[in-house]
Amino acid sequence: MIIGEVVGSVWATRKDERLNGLKLLVVKPTYAKDMSSSFVAADLASAGVGDTVLVTKGSSARSAFGKERIPIDSVIVGVVDSIDLAES
Repeated sequence: MIIGEVVGSVWATRKDERLNGLKLLVVKPTYAKDMSSSFVAADLASAGVGDTVLVTKGSSARSAFGKERIPIDSVIVGVVDSIDLAES
């Protein structure tokens, strides 16, 4: 899973019909090797701009919707309340 911050929203009036009804958000990774690459994720957790979120990618993202043929590769599965990191 990836921890990231929601930095924006995506609206697309013309898209694959299987994406109808999905809220699409732009996520910027915050705890990853490459934190410069933002990506779009479908939202299942009612997240909003400024929220810290948990994101899953790949086949796990598609299975979160219970549909194998949905054209997504990342989905927000949780909104983070807090993060505790061990000091090194």
